[in-house]
Amino acid sequence: MPGGVTDPQSVARLAARILGLLLPHRRASDPELDATPDHFPLQLAQLADFITSGDPILFTLPGFPCKSPNTAKVLGHLPDEGERLSLTFLNGLCAEIAGFYEPGARILICSDGHIFGDLINVPDDHIDDYSDELTAMIEREGLTHLATFDLRAVLGDLPYDEKRARVHARYAPSQEELREQVLTDEETLRLYRGITRFLTDDTVGFTGTRSALQRECRRRAYGVIQRSRAWGELIAEQHPRSVRLSIHPQRAGVLKFGIRLLEASDAWTTPWHSSVLHRPDGKWELLRSEDAAQLGRLVERNGRPSHYESV
Repeated sequence: MPGGVTDPQSVARLAARILGLLLPHRRASDPELDATPDHFPLQLAQLADFITSGDPILFTLPGFPCKSPNTAKVLGHLPDEGERLSLTFLNGLCAEIAGFYEPGARILICSDGHIFGDLINVPDDHIDDYSDELTAMIEREGLTHLATFDLRAVLGDLPYDEKRARVHARYAPSQEELREQVLTDEETLRLYRGITRFLTDDTVGFTGTRSALQRECRRRAYGVIQRSRAWGELIAEQHPRSVRLSIHPQRAGVLKFGIRLLEASDAWTTPWHSSVLHRPDGKWELLRSEDAAQLGRLVERNGRPSHYESV
């Protein structure tokens, strides 16, 4: 498709077809909506820009930060079958697009673990290990439509604490601004509550009361959202021409398109907050590791815990 597509109707059809591939996997905060491509004018316009120019489509996906520090939820601090399946799924979407749009598509996975590692109590060396193994997994599995990007790619050789401080200072909204949004915007409130719940569930070794833990996690949740917003702004600056995906539930019509990686009973569950169970019907489901262990036997891959197989 050298030179791009010039006919407006052909451009619109191609953009709608690409978006139609994503819709069955949409992670929605408005699940009652029977969404069609027309509900996503921002994404259609972004896709049309690539198609008109005849360029490969670039999706950016912040996520894949690190494993939860709560060992009741995960099998360790390295990527496992949950990440492998998720990456394979994302690569497959791009391959499908390439089947009818010759320039193809790729997804840049913008690992965000370092940006808020200090707030979620995961050491930077564990985040490095996770990110390096994620990149190795992409190479090993031949997932040629995927690439990775993390905090190591910017601000040179500064220490992580300094990088976090600089990104926060330049891009993050103020806490006052964020508090106002939590009070007035339903989506921000939902995100704040979801992250607070995750922080509470992921905290290990806390010696205070339950109410003290919840207060502490509410405070940290603001910081996580600030840093996440800052990371999104940095990605937009580094990759201004892209279609933004999100692992969080999103409404139709907003800038971010929420995408579900694997089946889970909770719309907020991700491979890095859980383990994966291979069910008797062949499907894969994300569960807390301690729950999956009640339903299946542990399977190792390359000498490391990988997933659970139903028994």
